[in-house]
Amino acid sequence: MEHILSNLLSNAVKFSPVGSPVTFRVRRHGNFAEFLIEDQGVGIPLEDQGHLFTAFHRGTNVGQVSGSGLGLVIVKRCVDLHGGTISFESTLGQGTRFAVTLPLFGEVSHRFLETLPSIPSA
Repeated sequence: MEHILSNLLSNAVKFSPVGSPVTFRVRRHGNFAEFLIEDQGVGIPLEDQGHLFTAFHRGTNVGQVSGSGLGLVIVKRCVDLHGGTISFESTLGQGTRFAVTLPLFGEVSHRFLETLPSIPSA
């Protein structure tokens, strides 16, 4: 979860004007947690949205903002490994909202945890 949230939050700050708000909310829906990250930044051009989770693809409007084009690929992979979903809405020049839903409560999360390899004790 650290990779998911740190990437999404750092992108929201990185692509927003200085001093503009970045909103982070968490909600519970049954056995799932929903994380919402919303900014008022540059937004994602429509022509880039279909490639958002493709390695090394960077938005055509990022200018001189540094990055490798791997952050959202890592986020998507982590969300998939947790059995969750990720979606976004973006308007150019107005900002972006990401929603991540993960099974963190109840039987669903326990079954997922049982599939993870055990870590040997030192």
